[in-house]
Amino acid sequence: MALFLVFLMKGAPGYRFSYTDLVVGMYTFAVSYSEFLASDYSDAQNLMFTELTSVLFPYIFAKSLIEPFNSRYDFAKSIVLCLSAVFLMNLFENKMGYNLWNVYLGMFFPGQGQGWITTFRFGLARAAGPYGHCLIDGIIMAVGYRLQRWLQWSDAWPHKIKQLAWVPLVTPAQLFTLMILGGALSTLGKGQWLAGIIAAGIVIIGRSKKRGAAMTTVLSVMIFVGIPLLIAFLNYASVGRINATDDNQETAAYRYELVAEYMDVASDNLWWGWGLMKWPKVDGFESIDNHFLLAYLNHGVIAVTLLLIIIFGMMGRLIIHGMSRPVTEPRGGSLAFTLAAIYLMYFIAVATVAMMYQSSTLFFIITGLSESYLRTSTWDGEQGDGKIKSIPDTRKFKFKKVL
Repeated sequence: MALFLVFLMKGAPGYRFSYTDLVVGMYTFAVSYSEFLASDYSDAQNLMFTELTSVLFPYIFAKSLIEPFNSRYDFAKSIVLCLSAVFLMNLFENKMGYNLWNVYLGMFFPGQGQGWITTFRFGLARAAGPYGHCLIDGIIMAVGYRLQRWLQWSDAWPHKIKQLAWVPLVTPAQLFTLMILGGALSTLGKGQWLAGIIAAGIVIIGRSKKRGAAMTTVLSVMIFVGIPLLIAFLNYASVGRINATDDNQETAAYRYELVAEYMDVASDNLWWGWGLMKWPKVDGFESIDNHFLLAYLNHGVIAVTLLLIIIFGMMGRLIIHGMSRPVTEPRGGSLAFTLAAIYLMYFIAVATVAMMYQSSTLFFIITGLSESYLRTSTWDGEQGDGKIKSIPDTRKFKFKKVL
């Protein structure tokens, strides 16, 4: 809040209005207003503050301060370096089932980590990192992996880093790629893994010299392979939890039954929803493992529609933009296809888990970056190691560090 006030006092440097601002603003209002209708002003006030500071402000900051100041590489590198540190802690958590972030940082934030639950799979603890839940960690790591691959393909990392000179066989870029991939694996989230694999199809288009042929191939695979697999999955999941043969099928059946059980409940308050976590609970279905269904229950069809407009609108615009630009050298340096892949990954991943806490904030940061990239970018993928251009910034006391 303080940073946003200073940002306004300084004339909102880098900000330019666009219609996406209205969509994000309407989404923030829809979520807050639905809570006001469902409960009272005090609850709506708290949720509105949360939406402003975790949705609207991050979106505006990202839109105004990354692309307009040519800081896309600094931004992506900051995420990668932070997640590399998280990965090292995740390894300890995998083995010991002991979250160091909650134990030691939790002393300074009493009570905030009480709802954290460690779950297990394949005999290992599923690492949650500092994010409260392994599935949130998985989504954030998937975003970090896509950004790191873009940095690697763009030759944005130096070929040698003094602090990493002792690491054998791999370059710094390769090391960070392995660490972020390890971070994604450490969460043991199958939904996030699947989302990342499918979303990689968009990146393949951006990496190809013949993008038209690559897009045709990717779409053909999605249609002729994806549709039969989807039908097979629906048959697999529709047997019901009682008839499930193993834990995996029982989980799939739960998510299948979940939608059928709650669609009528959600439609009873169609436009504005029941409010945050106040919908009538159906016995046996307390956990809503589908963000779109959860948003529908909480905030109604208006909020869900606006969220889908953001996802598919930005993804479509990014793909069209990427297809219209010349093939970059080195290949893969086009940011458009990386950002589009992140949106597809989000759509698939949050269909199996709620998009909450830091994963929601990161989504709107990516949206702010994408919007300014589409409106202001005049260069793409040509900077390379030691050649990154930057606009001189002569302002005093500029806020340049990322916490």
